[in-house]
Amino acid sequence: MITCMSKDEVSYRSRIRNAWVGRVSGCMLGKPVEQLSMRKGREALHNYLDRAEALPLRDYVPLVEGSESELQDHAACRGHMERAIPDDDINYTLISLLILEQYGRGFSTADVGRAWLRFLPGAIVFTAERVAYSRLLADAGMGFPFGAPPVFDIEECSDNPYNDWIGAQIRADLYGWVTPGEPTEAASLARTDAALSHRDEGVHGAVVIAVAASLVGAGWAPARALEEAASYIPSGSAAAGAVALGLSCGKDSDASQLHTEFEGMSPVHTVNNLALVTWGLTRNPDDFGAAIGDTVSAGWDTDCNGATVGGLWGLSGREIPPSWLSGWNGLIETSLSGHAVLHLNEVVDRTVALSD
Repeated sequence: MITCMSKDEVSYRSRIRNAWVGRVSGCMLGKPVEQLSMRKGREALHNYLDRAEALPLRDYVPLVEGSESELQDHAACRGHMERAIPDDDINYTLISLLILEQYGRGFSTADVGRAWLRFLPGAIVFTAERVAYSRLLADAGMGFPFGAPPVFDIEECSDNPYNDWIGAQIRADLYGWVTPGEPTEAASLARTDAALSHRDEGVHGAVVIAVAASLVGAGWAPARALEEAASYIPSGSAAAGAVALGLSCGKDSDASQLHTEFEGMSPVHTVNNLALVTWGLTRNPDDFGAAIGDTVSAGWDTDCNGATVGGLWGLSGREIPPSWLSGWNGLIETSLSGHAVLHLNEVVDRTVALSD
């Protein structure tokens, strides 16, 4: 049985605002070290943070003089940030918002494709999304972006080598934000979106995150919500096992057991990153900075995981220390056509309006 907090306890708008603040802040925390983590590994990440005197990580990543070449996106570093800079983890959350604004909850997988072609420049999509995007351009037909049905089975786009990587998982959060206490609906929306580019474990990860968000929005603690969300995917799936492992390691001081379990797996796979997200939220239920900081410093896909953990933690309704928001001044720069810079208040208002 799904039970909800009353709006008098924590207002829906407050939850949505904190979810956006948490997601953007977690993303910006992980962004400068993403390539360092993925290309050189956790040890190199820790070496940099140690030299920066930033362990444990509890603030935005500092830029160490003489080590600038180790990091990308210096504009997301402490003291160098004026706004949240473009990132796919935020772009896709906004795309979900745009899809729901234009098509409502009854959107189709084809509508997701139309939104991508309309708002996403092709140069900024990668792996599974790039294959799907290219297939849409090549084969969907000239009229497809304008509402005509595709001239092939659109789910063929998900037949690609990356369809169990993390892309669908990072697109799913908002579907749970706008369906508090409706986990079945959240799961359905996430599956419909994910089907454009992902299959199997890639879809399972998206469902877990969307369902967990729906439950957190209804008053569940994030770790408990993730445990319940795993019941919405096959019990024998690797994604379900990842959630269970992340929960069981929740008292561990670091993520070494996860790295041992998933040694050799791509740093942008759904399964290992889902386990890490679960670990970060289980380990730090009461400290926002620790939740995103420990998750990011644990490696793999740092900006994706920081964003997911930050959004789910924020959605719980607890206040996020204001220093995280002041780091990017409530301004979100995007890569989306027609949406260069958005203000936090605007995206909050538009998200809340979807529940009316």
